Amino acid sequence: MFKRRTIFLIALVLVLLPLANGGQDQAPGKNLSLTLNDVIARALQKNLALLAAVVSPQLSEALVRLAGEKYYPSFAFSYSDQNNKSASFSWLDALGAQVTTLAMNYSGQVSQQLPTGGSFAVSVTGSTTNTNKKAQTINPSYQGQLQFTFNQPLLQGFGPKIANYNIIVARNNLDISEISFTKTVQDTVYGVTTSYWSLVYAIENLRVQQMALQLAQDFLVKNQRSVEIGILSPLDVMSAEAEVASREANIIAAEAAVKNAEDQIKMLINLSDEEEKGLRSVVALDKPKLEEQKVDLDQALLLAMQKRTDLQISHLGLKSNELNLSFTKNQLLPSLTLNARYWSPGVSGTQIVYLGSPLDGNVLYTVPGTGTQALTDAFGFKYQNWSVSLNLSVPLSNIISRAAYAQAKLNMDQALLNLKNQERQVVLEIRNAVRSVDTTYKQVQAFRVARELAEKKLSAEEERLRVGLSTNYLVLQYQRDLTIARGSELQAIINYNNAQAALDRSTGTILEKRNIKIDDVLK
Repeated sequence: MFKRRTIFLIALVLVLLPLANGGQDQAPGKNLSLTLNDVIARALQKNLALLAAVVSPQLSEALVRLAGEKYYPSFAFSYSDQNNKSASFSWLDALGAQVTTLAMNYSGQVSQQLPTGGSFAVSVTGSTTNTNKKAQTINPSYQGQLQFTFNQPLLQGFGPKIANYNIIVARNNLDISEISFTKTVQDTVYGVTTSYWSLVYAIENLRVQQMALQLAQDFLVKNQRSVEIGILSPLDVMSAEAEVASREANIIAAEAAVKNAEDQIKMLINLSDEEEKGLRSVVALDKPKLEEQKVDLDQALLLAMQKRTDLQISHLGLKSNELNLSFTKNQLLPSLTLNARYWSPGVSGTQIVYLGSPLDGNVLYTVPGTGTQALTDAFGFKYQNWSVSLNLSVPLSNIISRAAYAQAKLNMDQALLNLKNQERQVVLEIRNAVRSVDTTYKQVQAFRVARELAEKKLSAEEERLRVGLSTNYLVLQYQRDLTIARGSELQAIINYNNAQAALDRSTGTILEKRNIKIDDVLK
């Protein structure tokens, strides 16, 4: 009975061994082998969150163009043609039973907003009148006028900063959206880096668990042989079997962790369904680095204050608050406007010379005139006119404007405090990041020594067991210690590489370290 059970357990081990030693490698399909740079490049091209973030700068740029349209010259034109008829109730009105007047009017104007808050306009107007009324000395008559108009606020609404308020705010928002996009790229690169090292850890940890299983299986076979020759009791075999089962469970969990890490990589690079077809697994080609990185705290703090995207966004927000404070303060001023006008009229038409009184209607002769002459006189400044005026308007109450100014001042004070607090948080973050790089590197060295000692202790204990000076329990315990030591060393190596990536992100240099340019990402 005992021999049958032994043969069954050996057969079971032989069946499970290929599965434990990389059962996923036996599945059909192909591997997707990627370096860290490969994953980053694919993520920057296809990551859905990044593709969505690209739209924000484009929207902000459109708003800048929209705000700048106020400085586009505008052209206005109007034309009207009238035919007015009315009954003639007196012989003085007109010749015939009705009074007929034909009138045509037209105007054109080009206006331009000025950066100082004022406006300038050039307009041309003209009209033609033809009537059958009696006693007309000019009929038809033509009128034309060239006019220049200038309006400039001197208090409320004066100055480039006030006049360009919406444009400056839109440009600040554009800068913020571009920097926010840069921050999104930085976060994406950091997320890809940590996810890649998580995949590396999962793969390597699976190997560690496989090595642990192999140790347990080898130990089980030795115990079974020892039982067969009568050196050990069946109880020793049972403890070895239990250890094999426990480590097989660990492998199942490790394999699931590998698949989870692979799925995270697939999501980050937005792997299509077509690309996933026939894909067996994602293979990480890069190994974590163990080069010691010496970091100067003061230099890291200086870099962070210069390159941190969140600090840049806060500074731009502070500029917008300063502008809003200036704008609302300007709105408290009275309205004083300078208006200047210069115009040149022109008049022409057919002159009618009567014999005697015009009321008699005896026309002696006419002197023809044209509408062109009226415009010629207007553009030739034959009759020059000008006017200058100042208009003052003082509100009896400006409660709403004062409330807006008070709100802007509070927002400004709040933004300053938030910026100071943010800078303190950055200092704390940089210190922790620098300390983490140093600490994790030292942990790697310590766990490496612990792993080497665990290997020596297991080897020594196995030798002691061979000569009868130890027990199965102690050997199994030392095997567990070795597995734990290997896992701890591996985790420390991954933590060290993640700490380096976190420091690069904290100082705002993660893109520079990877030689990534935002313009290339936007293409």
